[in-house]
Amino acid sequence: MTPSAPPAGTPDTAGLATWLRGLFGPLLLVIVSIVALFFLFTREITRFIQFLLLAVVIAIIFYFPDVIVVIATGIARALGINTGGAGG
Repeated sequence: MTPSAPPAGTPDTAGLATWLRGLFGPLLLVIVSIVALFFLFTREITRFIQFLLLAVVIAIIFYFPDVIVVIATGIARALGINTGGAGG
């Protein structure tokens, strides 16, 4: 028995994720820019660097969500845990 195609009224979640990235991506960049400028103008360089590193990590996860799976798989393999994937 083969799995049937999803019903016609099923929402397109891949399209939704792309749409949300297109909507919130520029908003994320504007917020990061404003906060970064605030830290620079108040001469809080340490907080600026911490914020910048955190913003880069969040942006990577936001724009490339598959990186979480790659990192988790790499950590599991380094620890010797069988991930149950094919070829391993």
